[in-house]
Amino acid sequence: MDGDRRIAAEIIEAVGGKENIVSAAHCATRLRIMVKDKEQIDQSKVEHIEKVKGAFFNSGQYQVILGTGTVNKIYEEVIKLGVESSSKGEQTKEAAKSGSVFQRAIRSFGDVFVPIIPALVATGLFMGVRGLVMQEKILSLFGITPDHVPDNFILFTQVLTDTAFIFLPALVAWSTFRVFGGSPIIGLVLGLMLVSPSLPNAWEVAGGQAEVIKFFGFIPVVGYQGSVLPAFIAGIVGAKLEQQIRKRVPDTFDLIVTPFLTLLVMIFLALFIIGPIFHSVEEVMLHATVAVLEWPFGISGFIIGFLNQMIVITGVHHVFNLLEIQLLEKFGNNPYNAIVTCSVAAQGGAALAVGLKTKSKKLKALALPSSLSALLGITEPAIFGVNLRYFKPFVMGLIGGGVGGFFASIFGLKGTGMAITVIPGTLLYLNGQIVLYLLVNLIAIAVAFILTWLFGFHDKMLKNQE
Repeated sequence: MDGDRRIAAEIIEAVGGKENIVSAAHCATRLRIMVKDKEQIDQSKVEHIEKVKGAFFNSGQYQVILGTGTVNKIYEEVIKLGVESSSKGEQTKEAAKSGSVFQRAIRSFGDVFVPIIPALVATGLFMGVRGLVMQEKILSLFGITPDHVPDNFILFTQVLTDTAFIFLPALVAWSTFRVFGGSPIIGLVLGLMLVSPSLPNAWEVAGGQAEVIKFFGFIPVVGYQGSVLPAFIAGIVGAKLEQQIRKRVPDTFDLIVTPFLTLLVMIFLALFIIGPIFHSVEEVMLHATVAVLEWPFGISGFIIGFLNQMIVITGVHHVFNLLEIQLLEKFGNNPYNAIVTCSVAAQGGAALAVGLKTKSKKLKALALPSSLSALLGITEPAIFGVNLRYFKPFVMGLIGGGVGGFFASIFGLKGTGMAITVIPGTLLYLNGQIVLYLLVNLIAIAVAFILTWLFGFHDKMLKNQE
């Protein structure tokens, strides 16, 4: 039996055998297994299997961390050994039935916003590149100044950087309908209605170039360019309304009546009730977020940098996607990213210290690649495979993240995007911030590394764990 097949067989056995497995799927780094009875899982046995970097039960799935590339090969062998396959989406729907109401709500929130993030990542990178090429030092290499940049080039960059935020409500409504059981195309049209050119443009209203329309003399109506919460709530209500209408309309008329009534009712609710109410709520949330980030003496940076990875392992960190999107839409920058990236880098520094200090070949082979993975922005192998397993390295990583976040806040670092951190995140700080960005990351890594080396790990922990 070759290595990958042997590992696959050992994983199957450790989770209770094929009879305890409902289905298997995989993502970029993890083998995701739906089990009938999680009590049959031998956690220690799984963690000691070759190439396994950690394992945990989350979102109704038993997730075995194997790493990029490796997970694909192991998954193929698991399927060949007779385990039923399923898509990640199918497992997510099944897993959504488990957990508390709060857990299911957070999971649904993440399912809505995660598919939108790649578009916003691309937008952030475009902003970073524009910030780089528009610097006087860079332009001087071509013998020009910012005043000599052609208007057509500025227009071209605006298309790249503004489109996703102009039509953000359409993206949010589309994804929300998809997650909550509606027709995504109806959600997309509803979202586009919220940014219709027939409505006063939200940014022009804010700039005093247009006026809000008052319906019935007291209901303010405006376009919702860049807005998130109104589209999200309208998407939930719209998806549920569509389901109810479809149940009551004869199949013969479903194609005509269901979308007509759904859009008619929802645009009324969205413009006159949901929009005004939740836009105000969104503004309150934004002001509260900005107020926290502006706490003096780097306090907010330390607290967020320290707590971030604790929040990540609970799975509720997707809530912050909404806040990051709001910051980017309102200000064109994201100070939260700079702080969070330090917490990610610090976990990599802690795992690196474990990998260099231990004499165990198995742990060294696990910790060193995991630290590299963290520096690429993926902390799961480092956290679940190394740091959290021995606990103290995880705590030292939290401290390192807090110290790095403190300096990120003191220096006023602000990324041009979201969702990418550490090495990939450098692309968000090309607008004159790159040196300070690298500095705060090095501080976070160094603090976590030194604390872990001195106080956070020794090989006796291996024996104690066993």
